[in-house]
Formats: sequence, structure tokens, C-alpha cells
Amino acid sequence: MTGTTDTARLMDTIYRNQRHVYDLTRKYYLLGRDHLIARLQPPAGGTVLEMGCGTGRNLVAAARRYPDVRFVGLDISDQMLETARATIAKAGLSDRICLVQGDASDPKALDGAGPAQYDRVFYSYTLSMMPIWREAIEAGLARLSASGHLTVVDFGQQERLPGWFRAGLHKWLATFHVTPRADLPDVLALTSRQSGRLLAAQALYRGYAVYAELGPVMAEAHSPATK
Repeated sequence: MTGTTDTARLMDTIYRNQRHVYDLTRKYYLLGRDHLIARLQPPAGGTVLEMGCGTGRNLVAAARRYPDVRFVGLDISDQMLETARATIAKAGLSDRICLVQGDASDPKALDGAGPAQYDRVFYSYTLSMMPIWREAIEAGLARLSASGHLTVVDFGQQERLPGWFRAGLHKWLATFHVTPRADLPDVLALTSRQSGRLLAAQALYRGYAVYAELGPVMAEAHSPATK
């Protein structure tokens, strides 16, 4: 538990003051979040889980877009969750959005809090902040129904942007303990093969961001091997 506790303390320290202006400032460079929300398209009466929900901005936007869906947000930072609770209450959505404090890389973090499986699981600019991010993908996948979708939007490698921009962005992000994951596409491709889910991915804004979606378990993954 020491690693989880240390991460929680670090996140609380970083965002204790920033949480008050987080949404106002991040809208200029956390690009692709609304693209993700628009593509979620959960089924009527379905359930959606956000891994690393922060201030609750995405949960509120998604709950407004999908009024017949219930949401759960998990975050390791008590400071961020305090802001999220206030944001959700102000929006009048406390009856459809549940918040849970916990480590996204811990497969037991959501035990007893919400359904065992979800129709949609998503990560919005959180994997680049999680020290144990590969395990966080595995934990989210374990909570996903066979017919569900797991979606990620996060920093890309800015391969079609000027080198000075990429270097400056990475240096600035490092001050917030944010590290764009160069091997994220490879990890998702491996996860796709191992889980039997089809992967669709695309670069957004000239590589500034990456959007990826693992779809339902493919039919052949359920079929018994033929002799």
C-alpha cells in the first residue's frame, strides 16, 4: 500500500491548489476529451466507468449527453474528488454519478462500489499520469463487459508537430509528473490480441493526442477451437 499512498499524496500535493482552476486551464491542451465523450454511445440504462476522473468534468459532460446512463468515477486524489463532488452536486447529477477514492491500477479498488462490469470504461489524459499505467488498463479491462468498449484519449508523440513544440511540451508536462506514453499504442495492440477485442486507433491534431478504442470481444474469441 506504500506505493499507492505515496501516489495519492503526490497527486493531492500537485492538485491541492490547481484543482480550483484545473478545468479552466486544461481545456486549452487536453484535446480530444469531447471527441471521446461523443463516441462513448453507451446503451440506454447502461453504466460507464471513468478511471481517473479528476474534477468530474468529463463525468458531468457525459451524464448530460446520456441522461439515461449511470456513471462511476474513480480517482486516487481526495483533493480532486472534493472538487468533483462539488461540481457534480452543482450540476444536479449526484443521483447518477458515484465517486470512489482508489488507485486505478488496483483491480480491487471498485469492489462493492457499483456494478461488477461496465458497458463503457474510459481513460482521459490519465494514463500519462499513472506510475503503474499498464496495470490500470488491465484493471479497467477486468471491469468491462464482453460487449463493452474501453476507450483512451491521451497525449501522443506529436510526430507531425515541430520538434521545438514537442520538446517544450514534454518539459512542461514533466513539471506536473505527466509523461506521454510512447509505447501506449503497442500496449493497447498487445491487449487487443490477448483479450480478443478489436482495436481502433487514430492520431488527433497532427499527433498531439492519440485516441484508441477496444471494442467488444470478437465472436471467434468465444468459439471453441475446431479440430
